Amino acid sequence: MKLFSPAISRLARLRYWRIEHWVSEPVEAQREVLQDLITHGQYTQFGVKYKFAEIFNIRKFKETVPIQEYNDLKPFIDQIMAGEESVLWNTPVEWFAKSSGTTSDKSKFIPITKESIEDNHFQASKDVLSIYYNALPDSDLLTGKGLVIGGSHQVHPIKEDIQFGDLSAVLLQNSPIWSSLIRTPELSIALMDEWEEKIESLAQSTINEPVSSIAGVPTWTLILLKRILEITGKKTIKEVWPQFELYIHGGVSFTPYKEQFKKIIGGPINYLEIYNASEGFFAAQNNLEEEGMLLFLDHGIFYEFMPIEEYGKPQPKTIGLDKVVLGKNYAIVISTNGGLWRYLVGDTIQFVELAPFKIKVSGRLKQFINAFGEEVIADNSDKAISQACEDFGVTMNEYTAAPIYMSDNEHGAHEWLIEFEQKPSDLAAFTICLDKHLQALNSDYEAKRYKNIALGLPHITAIKKGAFHEWLKQKGKLGGQHKVPRLSNDRNFVEEIKLVNAAL
Repeated sequence: MKLFSPAISRLARLRYWRIEHWVSEPVEAQREVLQDLITHGQYTQFGVKYKFAEIFNIRKFKETVPIQEYNDLKPFIDQIMAGEESVLWNTPVEWFAKSSGTTSDKSKFIPITKESIEDNHFQASKDVLSIYYNALPDSDLLTGKGLVIGGSHQVHPIKEDIQFGDLSAVLLQNSPIWSSLIRTPELSIALMDEWEEKIESLAQSTINEPVSSIAGVPTWTLILLKRILEITGKKTIKEVWPQFELYIHGGVSFTPYKEQFKKIIGGPINYLEIYNASEGFFAAQNNLEEEGMLLFLDHGIFYEFMPIEEYGKPQPKTIGLDKVVLGKNYAIVISTNGGLWRYLVGDTIQFVELAPFKIKVSGRLKQFINAFGEEVIADNSDKAISQACEDFGVTMNEYTAAPIYMSDNEHGAHEWLIEFEQKPSDLAAFTICLDKHLQALNSDYEAKRYKNIALGLPHITAIKKGAFHEWLKQKGKLGGQHKVPRLSNDRNFVEEIKLVNAAL
């Protein structure tokens, strides 16, 4: 490993000029990406159907190709899985990333091409390393190993030359041989299916490794770190891994978990947020001291941004980078070198900076509460609960919230199910505190809370430890990128979790 690490580090530092190039010419970079995508796609079945050969500018592309959700593309994806070629992309599709969110029991199979692996996922990973070294020129990150807490699905065959797994499994299978020298654990553990057994194997196999970085979803990373402390008898992770310096996180907001990480790690480290999904690697934090992730504009993805009020309209409008504004919620629409065309990812984002273009993930199109016109999104609830926990000196492991609808006898309200690591001594006071923070963050919520006329004080239930874990397990969604939905506009999840909690 020592032979490779200095060379890789030097290359990562030297290639930062590539990032500066597309940062300085963002609109032009995006125009070139779309031109390249159209060139690749014009002779595919999708390209022929929508007359790609006649598309010469962005306006024509948007007029010709409708917005696609997964079910719109599924007939084309089924054809690829049956072995047909040149359906959505003009090179062979040998891999699919299996993706299924907690909010759906149906799996999605996202096509992964050679181009999307190399020019998107791997290119973006290299850029993250370059960004980190640019921010911290004296870092010794690659003198240690990166602990990757990946997904929980083995690779499975569809046909002779076509396989599927979750994204991390697909990328690990396609990684260069030398990458195993700077990564832990070994592939057989990284690809384990059974999540609880995997956590144990991860802990046992990495304790004596020189871990300098970790990448993973905060919830599952915390479970692993706590298990490592149990096994070693150490009080902090810094005692186990003295050279640990970087935690790369994504998938859920890190805001509610940051204090827990600081406590369990026991020393200063750096935190870097990424926005990576089965559909593509979209962005990464380029200033470790500021909120927001640099949008990757030269990685085989063309972006459009749909104001969320357009969602559900017959012909929703989208805008480009030249028309976005700060602080507004947009649904992200992508066309990719994996063969996704004007694909609605389902996430909502906000721009926090326009020069360069930096974003934050604000929630999901289908995860919000707007039962009474309060328009609460996950970004609001994450910040409010984090601030309330800080005020009371407590930490929480998971939470979800949903509306309580008006009845003849009661006002409407929000019901929160919270799994605390340490429960507040006065839950009623904590509820008032959470409500005040939420009102300060969201003026629509504040208006609906005025004198309890439309919306009453939240109802909070401190549920038993392990209830969310057990609920995910019962739904077959334990581990990996599966996440507890923060907000829902109906009560299905809340009622399911309450039943699980009652049974514990």
